[in-house]
Amino acid sequence: MHELFLSPFFGIGLSIAAFWVGTWIRKKTGLVLCNPLVLAIVIVSGVLLIFKIPYEEYNEGGALINMFLAPATACLAVSIYTRAELLKKNWLPIVVGASCGSLASMGSVLLMCKLFGMDEAMTVSLIPKSVTTPIAVSVAEGHGGMVPITVVAVIFTGILGSIFAPTLIRLFRVNDPMIAGISIGACSHAVGTSKAIELGETEGAMSGLAIGVCGILTVLFSMILLH
Repeated sequence: MHELFLSPFFGIGLSIAAFWVGTWIRKKTGLVLCNPLVLAIVIVSGVLLIFKIPYEEYNEGGALINMFLAPATACLAVSIYTRAELLKKNWLPIVVGASCGSLASMGSVLLMCKLFGMDEAMTVSLIPKSVTTPIAVSVAEGHGGMVPITVVAVIFTGILGSIFAPTLIRLFRVNDPMIAGISIGACSHAVGTSKAIELGETEGAMSGLAIGVCGILTVLFSMILLH
């Protein structure tokens, strides 16, 4: 069994199976809170704890999955390309909206960290929480943050966005699909974008665009806010 756990295929197989089970539960229950990603995390953690499998052994395969994170994010450009004309006509509100979203996210984190007396390392780790993981990790590493904290914050933010975005859109009566997409992408990166794609093609394209724009802005704004 030890040799099996050391195989990269164990981590890959467990991750795929856990996400499949999470997706199945979501379809069966129809509950918004039954997010497949959350359920997959719980299932994988439970398996590792019950069978006392070290995380390092599981990560032999998990690290291979992480290799596809950046390419998967880049694939969102396909949905952006399908709405190229819409982007050309509305480039100014898109840039302004993404800028406001990035500043609001980073500014609120900075304020809360100051309010609760968190140290600089924790502040740096949490500031890029609303951008996609590869960019967030680079920002945290570049400013002396703790990468594991950043990854957890990014995942948690994305899951919250995926769960509550449709409700907030209805609550605030956001009828423009472009505004809805930009808002979701600016706040909850790729995980939220997966939900935006479900809402509509325009929402998905705008959300995917917001990921890239907000990623660039976060890198620039972090240099200003942290120095």
